[in-house]
This record gives sequence, structure tokens and C-alpha cells, in this order.
Amino acid sequence: MPDDAPGRVEESAGWRPVTRSRTYQLVVEAVEEQILTGALTVGDHLPPERELAGLLGASRPAVREGMRMLEAQGVLRTVGAGPGSATVITALPSEALTRLLRLHLALSSFRTSDVIEARVMLERRSAELAALHATPEELDLMRTALDRMDVAALPMEEFNELDTEFHVCLADAGDNRLVADITRAIRGAVRDALLAAFRARDDWPGTAARLRAEHRAIYDAVLAGDPAEAADAVERHIRGFWSG
Repeated sequence: MPDDAPGRVEESAGWRPVTRSRTYQLVVEAVEEQILTGALTVGDHLPPERELAGLLGASRPAVREGMRMLEAQGVLRTVGAGPGSATVITALPSEALTRLLRLHLALSSFRTSDVIEARVMLERRSAELAALHATPEELDLMRTALDRMDVAALPMEEFNELDTEFHVCLADAGDNRLVADITRAIRGAVRDALLAAFRARDDWPGTAARLRAEHRAIYDAVLAGDPAEAADAVERHIRGFWSG
């Protein structure tokens, strides 16, 4: 019998043996089914590799490959090392989305105009929600990022990181995790493109000063609890940068 299809085992705890073709993909589907049915939730441990291979009627290399795929998707993470390690169900959607979007943007699957429109739609909503729900701690995080951006001799790369941090803080302050995770992913995916655009500007000091003022305008509207102005300010900021 082929190595990736050991003899059939008894079903246990909802696990069912997979078929021979594309075994590692079927391993992924088996874990996904456990998550979708609620049998596995965040924080739960998967059975050890050897045990899981037996439950699924699959080889250990097939199980290992399936686990790698799920880890890349932000669904699993490995805790510890060696014999004492464990595979745990997790939820890291923004990390997985960021990796996916970065690759597709690099491959030119999305037009720049499409990315801008997506950012405007999402960040308008994030700004509105932040103006309504931001906590004092979240406002402090935004203000800290802005204060650090005010340093005149700040390297462009650090400015870019703080720019990203401000927008991520704004999204998090909206109290909608799905909107925040998608916003975080898009912002993370375009970080390199933004840095390249910064470097292409003839007047970087002038550009940096304008961006600081625009960020402050967004923050002031959020602080004032004005969702309409916060949304308009973030849209002006995004469109204005890419239009010149």
C-alpha cells in the first residue's frame, strides 16, 4: 500500500480518513471541517502529528505539508520546539491577508486605482467608527505615532513605518475587527509601494510636512467625535497623496 495511504483506521472524535489523491490538501480540508463545525476553536491543540496521521489515514509528510499550508494561512501556529511542541488553532487573519495581498500586488494582479478605492472605502469607515468609539488609550497610540513623526530628521523609512502605524491604530480604534484586519492587511501590503513613492518625490520635506498636517486633521476629527469630518479627512489624505 502507498506510503501516503496507510490502512484505514477507526473514526475518532470526528476525524475521518482521507482519500489517496492530493492527500495534503485533504488534510487541510479535514482540519477546516473541524473548525467550521465548531469542533476546533482558537486555542485548541491539534493531535500530535503521528496521531493525526493515523486518524486521517494519511502519511506524516502529508500531514506536515497540510499543517504548513494552514500555518501560512494564519490558522495554526506551533508552540514550543522539539518533543514538547504543539500545534494550536489560532486566528491571525491580518498577517495572512497581508502576505497574500503583498504577493498579488507585486504580481500586478490589482491596479493601483483599485487599491486606492479599496483603501478609501475601508478607511472612511474606520475613521467614522474611530470617531464614535475610540478609547483614550487608542487616541494615545495615534497621538504617539504622530508625535514621533514630527521629528524633523526622521529617516524616510521610519516615517513610513509610523505612517503605517497611525493608519493601523485608526483602524483598530473603530471597534470592528473585520474592517480593521482588512484595513491592516491592505496598508501592510502597500507599505513598500508607499516607501517607493516617498523616495520618488522631488520635495520630500514638503511632502512629509503635508502628510503630518493631514494626519493631524484626521486625528483632530476623531478626537472631536466628528465621524463625517474624520471620513472626509482620511479620503482627502489618501486621494491627495496619489494624485500628486
